[in-house]
Amino acid sequence: QVQLVESGGGLVQPGGSLRLSCATSGIISSDYAMGWYRQAPGKQREWVGKITSGRSTNYPDSVKGRFTISTDNAKNTVYLQMNSLKPEDTAVYYCYADIGIDTYWGQGTQVTVSS
Repeated sequence: QVQLVESGGGLVQPGGSLRLSCATSGIISSDYAMGWYRQAPGKQREWVGKITSGRSTNYPDSVKGRFTISTDNAKNTVYLQMNSLKPEDTAVYYCYADIGIDTYWGQGTQVTVSS
């Protein structure tokens, strides 16, 4: 059974940093493309970035240069390092894994950027 569990969210001041974790079980995360989405209240879900099975990364312009996705294969965990956070980064962040024709999701973790 595939499971993704996010952690690391919280309250941070503008300009601060957070690192989100996505611990996986039931799969070897390095074998698949994985990534992150976010959803703010009243807004559509927004793609935040991904890391491919070949370990290349892609990001939208809204977070490029501020967010970095990395992996720890020994821990079967994917990370989202977020720097220079802005109030508009406030959202629930979800990790996902593309496995064949299916996409698996975590339960989400809240990130609030506020002074």
